[in-house]
Amino acid sequence: MESFFIPTLIVALAEIGDKTQLLALLLAARYRRPWPIIWSIVVATLANHFAAGAIGNWVSGALSPVTLRWLLAGAFVMVALWTLIPDTLDEDETPATRYGPFLTTLVAFFLAEMGDKTQIATVMLAAQYPDFVLVILGTTVGMLLANVPVVLAGNFAAERLPLALIRRLAATAFLALAAYAAYEALSLG
Repeated sequence: MESFFIPTLIVALAEIGDKTQLLALLLAARYRRPWPIIWSIVVATLANHFAAGAIGNWVSGALSPVTLRWLLAGAFVMVALWTLIPDTLDEDETPATRYGPFLTTLVAFFLAEMGDKTQIATVMLAAQYPDFVLVILGTTVGMLLANVPVVLAGNFAAERLPLALIRRLAATAFLALAAYAAYEALSLG
């Protein structure tokens, strides 16, 4: 179950204040129809994280265990530092409204996740944990834990979250994963 719970926690923390969370807030304010938005987030996240997890799963088989652990340790440190930088949603990233809430959210969320820290975390977590499906389900649940309250509560919740503290907690979690990966590399080598 570690393959599920660790990714859930890591992604939920990393997603707080992230660009895709801001996108969820924008879409919720624009459409005021939470359920199509939430279902789109589920579908987009599953598709995006499945692709990311497949890459992570492939990497874990292509590299030696020691090399993989050192690569993971370095990547987790970089994502920890990246997590400390607040995200913004630029005006030119505002999604088009022509296709309705479901399709607009689906496309916007899938594209916004490309290269995002939660997608990169999914690659790394899928490389680290043996159960690919549990990792993907965990990262998806983490995305939902962070985004569903924002969609349902809108501006009220977003204005009251201590984003700086949450970013520091997420960075600490990534650093702990980096330390664990380095410890495993030293134990294997």
